Amino acid sequence: MCVVTAVAGGDRSGCLVGFASQCSIRPPRFAVWLSKANHTYRVARAAQCLAVHLITRDQRGLAERFGGETGDEVDKFAGLAWREGHGGAAVLEDAAAWFVGTILHRTDGGDHVGFVLDPVQWGEGHDGPLLRLSDAVTIDAGHPVD
Repeated sequence: MCVVTAVAGGDRSGCLVGFASQCSIRPPRFAVWLSKANHTYRVARAAQCLAVHLITRDQRGLAERFGGETGDEVDKFAGLAWREGHGGAAVLEDAAAWFVGTILHRTDGGDHVGFVLDPVQWGEGHDGPLLRLSDAVTIDAGHPVD
């Protein structure tokens, strides 16, 4: 599981993502899939970059914030330590690891859109075992899929 953040047009958003993977070794590429129902997807459509964050199991509160709330109703960044990264991306400072990727392609996959990213900036911070899908299955989605 990871948290993906997007910034565009003065708007900032983020969501918990379960569909993400490295998709090329040379050149290095990574793909994240955002639900069309999410506020983050609407911001990402106009973004140049996305930030992808790995979080640890002890950061479940962060997973609940980004997975169980909707940016249509709350500012998920309120009270969080974050900074501006490459291309204006919102980087969560407490993530276990993160990267900012320039968006190369957007691919419609049905109810999700895949964003193929070229990693251009990265870092690490918080230690601990990473949050997995099995750790997050009880989080009720802020924008449930029908």
